[in-house]
Amino acid sequence: MKTELVETTRPRTPLGTPVVLFLSLAAALGTAAIYPLQPAIAQVAGSLDASITAVGIALAGGPVGYLIGLALLVPLVDRFQPARVLAGQFAVLAVASVGCAWVAHAWQLGLMMGVVGACSAAGAGLSAVAARLAPPQRSATILGIVTAGISAGILVGRIAGGWLADEIGWRGTQLAFAAVCAGVALGCLAVLPSTRRATERGYLATLRSLPWLLVRDATLRSASVRGALWFFAFCAVWSGLAVTLAAPPFSYSAERIGLYALAGLSGIAATRIAGTWTDRVGPRRVILLGLAVAGAAALCLGAGLTGTVVTLVCLAVFDAGLFAAQVANQSTVLAIDPDSPARYNSAYMVTYFVGGSLGTAFGAAVVEWFGWVAVVTSAALAIGLAAAIVAIDRRRTGSDERR
Repeated sequence: MKTELVETTRPRTPLGTPVVLFLSLAAALGTAAIYPLQPAIAQVAGSLDASITAVGIALAGGPVGYLIGLALLVPLVDRFQPARVLAGQFAVLAVASVGCAWVAHAWQLGLMMGVVGACSAAGAGLSAVAARLAPPQRSATILGIVTAGISAGILVGRIAGGWLADEIGWRGTQLAFAAVCAGVALGCLAVLPSTRRATERGYLATLRSLPWLLVRDATLRSASVRGALWFFAFCAVWSGLAVTLAAPPFSYSAERIGLYALAGLSGIAATRIAGTWTDRVGPRRVILLGLAVAGAAALCLGAGLTGTVVTLVCLAVFDAGLFAAQVANQSTVLAIDPDSPARYNSAYMVTYFVGGSLGTAFGAAVVEWFGWVAVVTSAALAIGLAAAIVAIDRRRTGSDERR
């Protein structure tokens, strides 16, 4: 069924700096809600009288729920008022976080984490709102700022979660996140601009259309495949790194391994810069440069992990390159239909995270079977394949000229 647009032109609601910063902050907090219990898994297991394995499986409900939220909740911002949809998601996120604080069994925690994960997909919804309301000449710049918030949320969620768990316990940590999410819910109603719905397409019809978008839209399909390839590489490297550093001859503690995630700070800066340059020179050059940098860094990581400083520098460059490519690539997806970008973003992000999930499993398994060099070599090959798709499919990657 063909979409009937209520608005025939792109909304011109101005996005001032305070609104953009709120979008970024809200995206950071929504994304962070999945991660605060990961550093406290032993504390949670002891409190629930459960095994580490059982709690680990329960916490995996967060990423699973996130994938479901990408498919089921993100398209709602095209169908209904974005301010109300996102306020509702953050309100449910707050309630689910309170539920996590009161669980008595691991299976209950898993259910609550599934709800938390689904509602934390609000970050992707905020990206779609930013793309819909931003002026065309600054769309990638604003997307970069919001994506920087998502990147910060992934990092800060783990760091803040570990610190708060030591200070007020894991249940107190969940209550603290619940309070913040409730505040963001109110902020969505107060700060986000009021816009009419972007489409009259029914919700179920929208969900049914998502797989067909990938089938019939070559631009979306190309962007999704190359994005899934480099997110596969990203997750493979980081999961393989954790297994490698935990085993002899390193035998690092979980806390020390977690500190390597600080290299991801480079990705936050890279998203801001990549957004600005995508608006100036087009997405294709930014993607190719980001992939070239990341591929070279992956190969350098294969030379060995004996030097901590060198490893951190390589990881920082690796993250920065892939985060930059992601901003530029996602800008091409959100530009396919500027009046109704959420369902395209939903289809893209589901494919993107499927690639990442496969990469996580691949990296952990391959490092045990064949070693660390096999992991980074595979990651470099995946990045190279993504770059080849960009180089060959020039028309669908976006113009090199200033947009």
